[in-house]
Amino acid sequence: MDLRPLLAALALLASSAALAQSQPAPTPRPHAPAGESAASPQGEPASPDAALAGVLDRAAELRPLETVIVAQRGEIVTERGYGGHTATRPTNIKSASKSIISALVGIAIDRGILKGPDQPIAPLLKADLPADPDPRLERVAIGNLLSMQAGLGRTSGPNYGRWVASRNWVRSALAQPFADDPGGAMLYSTGSTHLLSAILTRVTGRSTLQLARDWLGPLKGFAITAWERDPQGIYLGGNQMAMSPRSLLAFGELYRNGGRAPDGKQLISRAWIDQSWTPRTASRFTGDSYGYGWFLRSIAGHDVRYAWGYGGQMLYIVPALDLTVVMTSGTAAPSARTGYRDELNDLMGEVIAAVEAKAHSQR
Repeated sequence: MDLRPLLAALALLASSAALAQSQPAPTPRPHAPAGESAASPQGEPASPDAALAGVLDRAAELRPLETVIVAQRGEIVTERGYGGHTATRPTNIKSASKSIISALVGIAIDRGILKGPDQPIAPLLKADLPADPDPRLERVAIGNLLSMQAGLGRTSGPNYGRWVASRNWVRSALAQPFADDPGGAMLYSTGSTHLLSAILTRVTGRSTLQLARDWLGPLKGFAITAWERDPQGIYLGGNQMAMSPRSLLAFGELYRNGGRAPDGKQLISRAWIDQSWTPRTASRFTGDSYGYGWFLRSIAGHDVRYAWGYGGQMLYIVPALDLTVVMTSGTAAPSARTGYRDELNDLMGEVIAAVEAKAHSQR
């Protein structure tokens, strides 16, 4: 299949994202109190299934929202498309793809291709180091890139457009002045995950897309349909990746199942998933913890691991409930500073409450 039209669209989205200005926050929608279901028109409590349906009905008021999939114990409980969108049509998952980069790094470590999170990156990217590198570059390790603690200046946010306009994204990321020491504060930067994509490419001699199709290809339903590359042909680590919401769900289910595919094949070690979900730092903007390519927070009283993309591309996993939820949204406006991401977290809380209500009714 010729992916050039979709890649061109993704590139356009990247340019739009870099220039996007803050948009007015969406109109808040009414929420049922946590742990309570919606009421029927007659005032009687709705059935648990009707409660979840009501939650997704009200979700239609979130104008950027395109799809929602709720799966429990490996089965899709409900699925919705809004505004003509469907769960089977590819969409740009933006920075939710950082969790996929983390998975590929973990597989490389499991296979002995990389030594581990403590492996220094400088020898792996020697050809692209600055002519007179800051001595701290020698201390940056793979784990620092995964946890956004490299210390290098950010290439995301207001710096993203300038970074992707550079002639060599790897060299540009490595040349950023240090804003903190390696292992210090969280500095969210797509440049860090792109360096991981470059490392995977260098040590294997294969593109990151080829690795994803080989290593994650056995996972039924998983498929990357398009992915932007840098001027040197390295696939952009942690952004501009297209897949369907169903494909993102399949990836989330792999993690929920401890790295084991539905056919029983172990694609990622459970040890790597545990490492990825171990809090290592925290966002100064939200307070949410961050592991290796995954955010962690409590929602509706449950520990939730989630991947998050710029416009509101969300993959939530609630291990205690065997629950995996995908939400995809438009990419034209940011979800953080508009308050939309908080609305999606609230929606996830309502989904959890409805799922718990159903479980309680079946006891």
